[in-house]
Amino acid sequence: MRKEEVIKFANDNPICYMATIEDERPHVRIMKLWFADNSGFYFEALSPKDLSRQIHKNPKVEVCFFNNPADLKKGREMRISGNIEFVHDAAMIHKARKEHQYLEDLGDQSSDPYVEVFKLAHGDAKFWYLKTNILYENVADHLVF
Repeated sequence: MRKEEVIKFANDNPICYMATIEDERPHVRIMKLWFADNSGFYFEALSPKDLSRQIHKNPKVEVCFFNNPADLKKGREMRISGNIEFVHDAAMIHKARKEHQYLEDLGDQSSDPYVEVFKLAHGDAKFWYLKTNILYENVADHLVF
């Protein structure tokens, strides 16, 4: 499997689930991938949220993407595990705010000081196919990046 395939699958299926750990307890939430490219898989969130607090405390996460086909026999899942890196580039944060204007409608104050951008730049990606998921040995593809 090539990294380009992993990037394409994530960009084609941006609604995903992200798992974090807090006090040895998993927390999973639905996320929307902002974008993925050769430099990483990018997400944004607001700093007052539990997600932000959890990944600042423990950057280990796993993200699960699913292609959700009409025929579930063609179902394909990709899991990426790794450590989150926060992006401190002002231009990138500004771009995230511009592209996610809906965040401004979530409260009576500006989200500007709270927007955080973070990425998975390195990790372990694995694909599974629903029709062959009975045994761990049936992991279809695996890539460490």
